[in-house]
Amino acid sequence: MAAPAKNPVSHLPTSIQVRDVDFYYGSKQTLFDVTMDIPRHQATAFIGPSGCGKSTLLRCFNRMNDRVDGAGVRKGSISVEGTDIHSTALDVVQLRRQVGMVFQKSNPFPRSIYENIAYGLRLHGEKRKDYLDHVVEESLRGAALWDEVKDRLEQSAYGLSGGQQQRLCIARAIAVKPQILLMDEPCSALDPIATARVEDLFHQLKETYTLVIVTHNMQQAMRTADFTALFYLGKLVEYDETMALFENPKQKLTDDYVRGRFG
Repeated sequence: MAAPAKNPVSHLPTSIQVRDVDFYYGSKQTLFDVTMDIPRHQATAFIGPSGCGKSTLLRCFNRMNDRVDGAGVRKGSISVEGTDIHSTALDVVQLRRQVGMVFQKSNPFPRSIYENIAYGLRLHGEKRKDYLDHVVEESLRGAALWDEVKDRLEQSAYGLSGGQQQRLCIARAIAVKPQILLMDEPCSALDPIATARVEDLFHQLKETYTLVIVTHNMQQAMRTADFTALFYLGKLVEYDETMALFENPKQKLTDDYVRGRFG
């Protein structure tokens, strides 16, 4: 497999810098010598077949992989907004506040809509009711959900539809003012109408946040991402502007994948 093309975002400010990263789950290596930059206030999609390493890399950015025994980066470095995330001086709780995450399956807390949003702030010691009220509204507006739920804030989040629950989880993630939002297959459990609502939201969110989206859906990457990276067997195959990668891939493996010859 040929080396990936030159860094396509070298002319842009970056939020995440990945250098020569090898990652292991125990004795099994799952990422091989990955180097890439994630541009600030853009949407970057990771695509590739199951098991290719895209979700593993995503979870490296907020050190979610730390929760797996024996998992970790064995070589290379990852920096978020200029800070080495594996520095012994790093506060991992603060990192996860800076780098929010939305998972494949919506996971609202068994609480009211209001408390789902306020929870993270309360966890960080915020008690001012007027401030909590402000952030709850601001976050729900940011997730394009306010008008749908403003009259039922004290009702259970479980009463929302699947698409609304996923937007609630996005609102919960942005309530603590992150700089980066990681999205791990955020629409895979949603119907087409709910998917369209969430995808529309991505375009608004990247005005404020850096987005990194793992998706199996190549059409979704084309609709939502400014840049796309293809991974295969733990290696970064190609990384480019989304339309260039899909319409004029530089690697044969990329061409085969986007044309559906495997995957």
